[in-house]
Amino acid sequence: MNKYIAGLALCLAAAAASAQEAHHHHGAASQSATPVFTATTAKPFAALMDDAMAVMDDGMTRAPMNGQSEHDFMSMMIPHHQGAIDMAKAVLLYSKDPEVRNLALGIIAEQQNEIRQMQAWLARHNPKPEDSHEHH
Repeated sequence: MNKYIAGLALCLAAAAASAQEAHHHHGAASQSATPVFTATTAKPFAALMDDAMAVMDDGMTRAPMNGQSEHDFMSMMIPHHQGAIDMAKAVLLYSKDPEVRNLALGIIAEQQNEIRQMQAWLARHNPKPEDSHEHH
């Protein structure tokens, strides 16, 4: 197993564990303050990664769930992808390595697009209550 596959497997395992944790603690987290990620060199890289993880974990915990697998997947993957975007922004502030920078830029572009696709899917499959009254 190469390092990329091992890293991906670890990331997916962490996401699954976070999703499981989020599912069990869904209501409890809604009372705490929402963490924020800001890409800045005023903080060391490790602190930026910690911030990105805290925001991602909080977002996944607060993701609206309805028990429908497709909906819950889309809802939880949005903050998960945002976490990857935030981490990529952090590494762009600290790395000059062209390969790392290109990968980070690709992650930002691809995952922002996927977030838009997931938001569009959720909007199509979960119309707001006021939307259903427009056609009457």
